[in-house]
Amino acid sequence: MQGINLDTLQRIADEHGVSTFDQQVFIERGLVSKNDLIKILGRGELSAKLNVTAHAFSATAAAAIEKAGGATSTIERKGGPLKTI
Repeated sequence: MQGINLDTLQRIADEHGVSTFDQQVFIERGLVSKNDLIKILGRGELSAKLNVTAHAFSATAAAAIEKAGGATSTIERKGGPLKTI
């Protein structure tokens, strides 16, 4: 599983005006390959309103995204979604 922190999302939002993050955006930005599972982690500050789709979210990351006015969506995979911890 490939972890991506909030500070990385904020930097990309600031530098490139991205507000919606999904697997394709993560691949285009070179953060993951097409077969990676993606987990959003809570390191860093988030001020941008972002809509983020990933395989899993840490509880801290999910809370920060929602606090900033954004939304989280979980990518379904074989065997069901990964558990948020």
